Order: sequence, then C-alpha cells, then structure tokens
Amino acid sequence: MIPKVFKEVIDLGDGREISIETGKLAKQAHGSVVVRSGKCMLLCTVVSNYKQSDVDFLPLTVDYREKFAASGRYPGGFFKREARPSDGEVLTMRLVDRVLRPLFPKDYHAETQVMIQLMSHDEDVMPDAMAGLAASAAIQLSDFPFECPISEARVGRINGEFIINPTRAQLLESDIDMMIGASADSVMMVEGEMDEISEEEMADAIKFAHEAIKEQCAAQVRLAEAFGKKEVREYAPERTDEDLAKKIHDMAYDKVYAIAKAGSAKHERSAAFDAIKEEIKATFSEEELEDFGGMVSKYYYQAEKEAIRDLTLNEGLRLDGRKTDEIRPIWCEVDYLPSTHGSAVFTRGETQALATVTLGTSREANQIDMPSYEGEERFYLHYNFPPFSTGEARPIRGTSRREIGHGNLAQRALKGMVPDDSPYTVRVVSEILESNGSSSMATVCAGTMALMDAGVQLIKPVSGIAMGLISDGDSGKYAVLSDILGDEDHLGDMDFKVTGTADGITACQMDIKVKGLSYEILVNALKQARDGRLHILDKITETIDKPNAEVKEHAPTMVTRRIPNEFIGALIGPGGKVIQEMQKETDTTIVINEDPVTEEGIVEILGVGKKGIDAVLAKIDSLLFKPEVGSIYEVKVIKMLDFGAVVEYTQAPGNEVLLHVSELAWERTENVSDVVNMGDVFDVKYFGIDSRTRKEKVSRKAILPKPEGYVARPPRDDNRSGGRDNNRGRDNRGRDNRRDDRKPRENKRED
Repeated sequence: MIPKVFKEVIDLGDGREISIETGKLAKQAHGSVVVRSGKCMLLCTVVSNYKQSDVDFLPLTVDYREKFAASGRYPGGFFKREARPSDGEVLTMRLVDRVLRPLFPKDYHAETQVMIQLMSHDEDVMPDAMAGLAASAAIQLSDFPFECPISEARVGRINGEFIINPTRAQLLESDIDMMIGASADSVMMVEGEMDEISEEEMADAIKFAHEAIKEQCAAQVRLAEAFGKKEVREYAPERTDEDLAKKIHDMAYDKVYAIAKAGSAKHERSAAFDAIKEEIKATFSEEELEDFGGMVSKYYYQAEKEAIRDLTLNEGLRLDGRKTDEIRPIWCEVDYLPSTHGSAVFTRGETQALATVTLGTSREANQIDMPSYEGEERFYLHYNFPPFSTGEARPIRGTSRREIGHGNLAQRALKGMVPDDSPYTVRVVSEILESNGSSSMATVCAGTMALMDAGVQLIKPVSGIAMGLISDGDSGKYAVLSDILGDEDHLGDMDFKVTGTADGITACQMDIKVKGLSYEILVNALKQARDGRLHILDKITETIDKPNAEVKEHAPTMVTRRIPNEFIGALIGPGGKVIQEMQKETDTTIVINEDPVTEEGIVEILGVGKKGIDAVLAKIDSLLFKPEVGSIYEVKVIKMLDFGAVVEYTQAPGNEVLLHVSELAWERTENVSDVVNMGDVFDVKYFGIDSRTRKEKVSRKAILPKPEGYVARPPRDDNRSGGRDNNRGRDNRGRDNRRDDRKPRENKRED
C-alpha cells in the first residue's frame, strides 16, 4: 500500500525552498520527518520511552550524523564505515540540544532520543542549518510533552544585506556567520563568528533570523494539524509538597542570603551552603528523609537560588562581593614554558588557562573529512578541561562534547585575527587549570597572548567575557552580570559569551533561558560586555602589547617561496631524492604545494636557524637562475674533460654549463689543463643557445684581450671542393638534387 504523505513548504524568499515531509519513512518512530532543500535531505526520528527514568534530569540524546553515501563517497581510513562522530557533527548536536532541552517539562525524565541523519547532500546547502527544524518538526508529530515548535537558521551578511541559510560559497563573502535558535515568541540560542561587528548589528542579525524562524515554526504547526495532532502522553510527575517547600524556604532563605552577601571564596561559600542544607536535613527523622529526602534537597536549592537572585536584584551584590559590572582580579604571564613555541597563563579570579602555541607547515594542517565538507584548517584550537580544575576526581573518557564546543568557540574568536598571509599552520592548546566561570573566555585571552608570544603577527588582540542576566518578569527589574561565576551561570536567566577586539565582536555564544527577552535588554547586556572586554584587553596588553617581531630561537622559522610550475619536478628530484637529501643536509622541513589558480609551486621551508633555510633558498635560486645573453658571470671549474671544462655559476651552485676547449683562450689549446684546473674561479661571457650545437655557450676568451698579431682562422666552407664526398667521387648534392633525367618506374616499363 502506498503510504499517505503529508508535506509543507517554506519559501525562503529568493527562489529557494525548504520542505517538511512525513508519512513515508520510519513510521515506527514516535515522530519522523524528511526535511529537504535542493538535493539536501535530512531524516529525523524521535523516540521517548513511556517509563520515567530513575534520575532527576532529562536523559535527552541528540545525535546528528552525516552519511558518506549522501555525497557519493567512501569513509576514510582502514574500515570503510562511519565510526565516532566528527567534531563538526558534535557541534551540530550541541546546537540542537541547547534549544530543545529547555522546552521539555522539568519533571519529564523519560529516556528521549533525537536522531538526525544527512541522507543526501547538496553542495549549495549547509545541512546543519536545518537540523533544528527537523528535530522540532519530528517532535511536533509525536505525543511528547513539549512546549512549542522551534527552529534554527543561519544568517549571513553580504554587502550589507542579510541572507538566511547562505551557501558555503556565500559565507566566504559574508562578514557574519551566526546560528540562531528560537520559538515563534523568543530567541533561545545564538552562536557564531563575525568580522568585528557592533552590538547593534548583532541584534539586527538576530531579529532578521527570528523572522524567518517564525515562518518555519508556523509550517510545523500546519504539518502537525494536517497529519493529526496527537494527544500529549501522560507521565508520572514528580512529587510535590507546597507545605514542605515553604518550610524549607523559611529555614534556608535568610541564612543563604547572609552567606551570599558575605562575598566569600568558592570553596568556603560552598561549604557554608552545604552546612545549611545539612542543618535543615537534621531537623527531619531518618524515616522522613527516606520518604522525601530528594524533595528536601530540591526545595533547598530553590530557596538558595531565590536568595542569591534577590541579593543581586535588591542590592546589586554578588556571591563574591563584586558589583554587577565588576571584573575579577586578573594576572597574566607570557613565555612561561621554555620549550614551547609560545605560551601564556591567564588567570581571572578562580579561573585559569595555560595556552601553548605550536608552529608548523601546511603538512600539519587539520584535515576535515565530512560528507558535507572537505578541507583543512591552518589555524585550530584544542581545549582540555581536566577534573582537577574544579577540585574533582572523575573518569576521563576521551574528549567531551563540551570540550569540543568550547574549543570551537575560542577558535572562531581568534582565527579572524590571524593574517591570511601567515606562513604557518598554528595549533593552540588550552589547558584549564582552574575553573569557576567561563574557562572558554579565559582560553581566548590566554590564546591571544600565547600567539603574540610565539611571534604570530595577530592583526589585533582579542579578549572575551562571559555575561549573565538575572531578571524579575513581574517587576521589570533586571541585572546584567559581568564576568559570571560558575554558580551564577546555573541560577541566571541568560549565559552569553562575547569575544572581540577593541573595534568589534568576533564571536559569541548565548543561551537565553527566559521567554520574551527584549532586544533592548540584549543590546544593553552586549554593551556592558563590551566595557568588560575592553577592561580585560587592557590587562592583556599590559603584559604583551604586540606580537614579538621574530619567533623564538628554538622555534622554527618559516619562509615561503613561489617557483614556476615547470621547476617543481627538478626540486623534488626522481623519487623525491633531491628534496629528501636537501632536508637531511640542511635540517629543514620542505613542503611543496601547487597554487590551484596560478599553478605555481609554493615551497614552504621550515627550520630552526638561518643557515639551513638559506641553503635551501640558495638551491632554489640556483634552480631558477637564468643567465642573460651578453652578461658576464663568475664561474668555478667542477669537472675536467678532454674537450673542455664543466663550470658552475658561483651565484647559482649546481647550475652547470660546458666551457668548450675552443673558448678557453685565443691561442690554440691542446690540453684543457694548460689553461684551467679544478677549482679555478674566473669570469665567462654568456652567449645563449649556440645555433650549431643547440646547447648553451659560454666563453672565457671573449672577455680576454686578443694577443698581438692574432689572426682568426677562416670559417669552414662547407661547399668547398675536395670534401669528403668528392673524395669518394660523388656529387655533393643532397638526395633531393638527384639527376632529373631519371624516369619514373612506370616510364621505364614502357620503354
């Protein structure tokens, strides 16, 4: 039986469309859709168990995978099968998760899985921009308790004009690359990179994307209504006890407020809060705690959150005693590690990052091999968050999604300030040594200083800051918090990280937890973030105000040289012999790439010390050396022959030419050694290609004075009598000058 298919189409306004279809594929899932734009197709399925899990959180898994078959390719590596997700896939998972998770009820704890797969790829469509739409559309067709449809959209700007879901080619021309996640009513997530834009421009980009998202949300509603909206499933809610909640609130609120107002350090404050909690639990019997002990902890944390928020809204004070716009104390240091190519320590309050920089050739570029994109990164950043940074001991199970996301944010913040003509491949690694609030922004600051310490010629230094928001929707009061603590991240209404130079924003990441946040509050928060950014930037430039002019003595120097395409083979040599020997002799690394536009060879020479690099450059100069006709050059004898001497140009070692015996001197030379010997250095004149021998001709005698009475030998007369042919009694004409009285074969037969 042919299944009934339901479909909705979204017009992007420039001839492009996005369609959402259901009813054909994966019908046993609780909800499934195929989202298509051009030839790009995403299949999204959602399933949620009907039994609540025995946990106090939502066990939601968002999985995004790109199938290599979608672009007609094989997976790389030995096993030709998709394996662990790539960093690009993980970043897409995080984008979708951050928008979906807040819209499930807080007491919904059923195992829930969202799976999004790229089934068909289109070079002109970036699939990650449609992943949020696919996830939400599938949920709308399910019976999950989910607040409202959402979607995500990418926004770019080309020549001052915003565009929704630009192609990868268009992004190369765009000064904005932002992903916005929102419902029809509220913006919930923002992440992206920009070319030093203003706070107002960023807000305008968010507004533009939000308008497109509203249309995508409306399309999901229409699809669900046409398909048949399911009744929301029933589930066992958490136990509640309003009397118990009030009792614990009355016992905890004032004490928490007093401790919060005292402005203590992280561990001291945590210990004091734990003591209040234990004191409250001690008022209950063991039987009561066994019955509703989990509720005691939950209601205590609610009271703690309320007290801390009220302290900030009422008195403008924070947990560590700072005012709302105050930045924690900062100290910095560069060149901390003696053997790295560049290093820096950045400490802000109880957050500390140690960044290192390693310089390399294009051979060390980070290779990206995804079905939707193949390329390489010449600048990349890795972020590590070990458990000791928060005073914890826990298993280490590889790189976490959080580490990938934070590292990507810091990379996007810095990469635009690395010059396009930087010859190096640059790897930055951030080790978080302490954490209490925005280690990703500490990574940006430490990375900036480490790059400048390494001699990477950053266009401008970059700083970053994490901001928070506490608001009271009833009274309209709100407080924007600069440089938030870890605790403030959890209890606030917005967590946003902003990076930039003194002239504008380079990257951002926002999670907005309240509905209907006004753009006025958003712009005010961004402007306060700018003040904080500039304050931190001042601290950075006090430590190191500009990039070091040279790399460190133990760091490699990179020199790039372009050579014509026809010389690449000669430089490499048969089987790579020439280039391998050159690297061994000069202790350098040589990489040769071809410019896809000009087809020139791009030679990268990486070496510690000037001597080896100069030797390679000399070899290249020798290879490219072209003497000019009529010019005089110094040469050195490198080989003696019976009929002349092989000489090489001293300014181009390895570039050889034969000096014929007849060009050594004006007098007749019987033996070459009568005039020159091995190792002799003298001048010769270059005559270009000899028309008779078809070889290059140089002469020593041409620049020597003629001996007195010298008589030049007459030139040979090829037509004179007595030649070799005449001695044999033959006519000296060629085959074409045979006797014309010879008759053709046919005529002979007739005669």
